[in-house]
Amino acid sequence: MEQPDPIIHQPVRLKIIATLEPFPRTEKVEFVKLRKLVGTSEGNLSLHLQTLEQSGYLTIEKDFADNKPRTRVKLSREGRQAYSLYIEFLREIVADYRQN
Repeated sequence: MEQPDPIIHQPVRLKIIATLEPFPRTEKVEFVKLRKLVGTSEGNLSLHLQTLEQSGYLTIEKDFADNKPRTRVKLSREGRQAYSLYIEFLREIVADYRQN
């Protein structure tokens, strides 16, 4: 990879993926919890989640719990792979810097 993944490289999206990555692969994180963890507004989070979903990096599930709408997200296999490649890209930059 010569350039960082432009989808992940955006700071809020990077924070979203970095926040979701440690969760078990089958666990879905509720929007409200993710918003608190990422520290952004509802609207901003929604827009970035849409971009990540369109890229195939996460899935969004909407349903109802106790008659209230609920949105949950989960990092996809593709999202985990893209994040792993992104981290490797950063490690290579650091290694190159240390060698020079």
